Amino acid sequence: MSLINNNGDSIKKMRVSFDLDEVLFVSPMTHKIEEPFKFPLNKIFIENLRYGTKMLIPKLQELGFEVWVYTTSYRSTKYIKSYFKHYGIKFDGIVNGQRHEDEVQKGHNYPMPTKLPSFYHISLHIDDEAVVATYGKTYGFDVFQLDAQDDDWAQKIIEKAEYVREHRFE
Repeated sequence: MSLINNNGDSIKKMRVSFDLDEVLFVSPMTHKIEEPFKFPLNKIFIENLRYGTKMLIPKLQELGFEVWVYTTSYRSTKYIKSYFKHYGIKFDGIVNGQRHEDEVQKGHNYPMPTKLPSFYHISLHIDDEAVVATYGKTYGFDVFQLDAQDDDWAQKIIEKAEYVREHRFE
C-alpha cells in the first residue's frame, strides 16, 4: 500500500508495534511519565504512561505508519483501547496474549515465540526484552530495544521507523 506525503512523494505503509510493560507502561521511579490519571480513573487504569507517548503515536501515524500494540499481557483489547483513548491515542491494531495464542500458537504442537510481529505484517517492533530482538533476526522483523529512561526515545523510534521503511521497501 502506498501513500503520498506532503512533498507529493509516494511512501509505503508500514506497521510499527509497541510492547506495553516496561515500554509504554513504566514506573515513575525509573522513567518520566505523562500526567497520571486523576480519581476515579486512576483506580481503573493503574499503569503510568512513558513520557512522550502522547506525541509519538500520533506523529508516527501522521508520518504514514500504522501503529499497533503487541503485548504478551492478557489485558483485554477493550481495556487497552479505553486506557489510551483517555490520552487521545488510537491504535491501528492490538495483539494481546490471548490473540497471540489464538492466532500464532494455534495448531502448533511446539511453542512458538512469545511475540511474532511478522505474522501480523509488522516490520518494526519496540520492546524491552533482548530475546524479542533475537526472534526478529530469525522471523523477519526489526526490533528497537528500549529499556532505560531516555529523553530522546521518541525521536530515535521515529528515525528507526523511517530507516526501516526506507530499506525494507527498496
